[in-house]
Amino acid sequence: MSGDFRVEIQQVTAPGGQTAWLIEDHAVPVVSLAWGWRGGAALDAPDHAGALAMGAALLTEGAGDLGTVAFADALRDAAIGLSFAAQRDGFEGSFRALEPALPEAVRLANLAMRAPRLEAQAVARVRARAVASARAALETPRGQVGRAFWAAAYPEHPAGRPTAGTVETLTGLPEQAIRDALARQLRAGGVMVAASGAITAEALAALLPRLFEGLPPEAPASAPPLPAFGGFPPLVVPVPSPQSTIQFGQPGLPVNSPDWEAFQVVLRVLAGGGFSSRLMEAVRVQRGLAYGIGAGLDTLFGQGVVVGSSATDNARVAETVAVTRAEWARMAAEGPTQAELEDAVAFLTGNLPLQFTDTRRIAATLLALQRNGRPIDWLAARGDRLRALTRAGTAAVAARLLRPDQLSVAVAGQPEGL
Repeated sequence: MSGDFRVEIQQVTAPGGQTAWLIEDHAVPVVSLAWGWRGGAALDAPDHAGALAMGAALLTEGAGDLGTVAFADALRDAAIGLSFAAQRDGFEGSFRALEPALPEAVRLANLAMRAPRLEAQAVARVRARAVASARAALETPRGQVGRAFWAAAYPEHPAGRPTAGTVETLTGLPEQAIRDALARQLRAGGVMVAASGAITAEALAALLPRLFEGLPPEAPASAPPLPAFGGFPPLVVPVPSPQSTIQFGQPGLPVNSPDWEAFQVVLRVLAGGGFSSRLMEAVRVQRGLAYGIGAGLDTLFGQGVVVGSSATDNARVAETVAVTRAEWARMAAEGPTQAELEDAVAFLTGNLPLQFTDTRRIAATLLALQRNGRPIDWLAARGDRLRALTRAGTAAVAARLLRPDQLSVAVAGQPEGL
């Protein structure tokens, strides 16, 4: 259809065998690169939870012959933004640099991965920051309810524990556990790469071997597959507060399901459309129960899990949950109207260009597509797939996938009547 947003994604293969997706744009002399592996914090031992997250933070705290200050100065002097992050099911690195500084960005990123210093002072500083963050997360209803929700949904799987660890695991975390976590994750094999900006396919192909030079050739171990979402009865975490935070969710669907977009439309209409969603209309506009409420698909371990949240006065929690369940059931029974379907499709197709407004977002989007196993032409055909959806088809998906009886709810606060 004419007028669709189109992007040209090139697949680049390096002499060493690494592949990358590239969107080339020389409008400004900036290059963003993002790369990642599967595995992630799920590979941390339970008593060493947070090891990989601490390792990610330490990679830019000095490497090779550069101490913490010298490494930071090298990045600053070349105007390079370099970062690493541990996720529940993966590990990512990225940088953004001006085109002339690209060789230095590659050198520093490689040095950080290949020869991190992990000096005692840096470890102590990062550990203190991580412990403080973990402790602060438990001081808020939002932090408490998130931890309780995931632990109840996946009690026997790494998805059920905090990616960044807990106060207890971080406090006693041996330095060797951090080194081991990085060693099993940072590999030349199994890496996915995405690039955007002022770089040609030939230059990117030449860059990739240098970026991963010196890393072990094997791919990281696979994370354990995600088990079925473990539904649970209403769970209350007592937190002294005049307001409660609510988190709710249910099983979703695999990221490679042919019903992925249809279910996105259903959730957009039900819970993801701001003031236009049914939940917002029922909970806020009609009853004034909460300032906001929403839900969507949280993607992890190749699965999309439906997760939503809200917050309200303790006295209104029970009614808020009851209204949410009723709207969940109504959507499962009726599906979206034709007008709701058309509005959701228009939003999802029109919103796509916002993911391509700068090189960092573009590289991150391309990497996410690879992580979810999308073919390289997935975006190009997305508009056509969305427009092909019918009311009857989306209603069938809503009836099959929405589970009002399995909508699990966790609340942190002092809710009444729940």
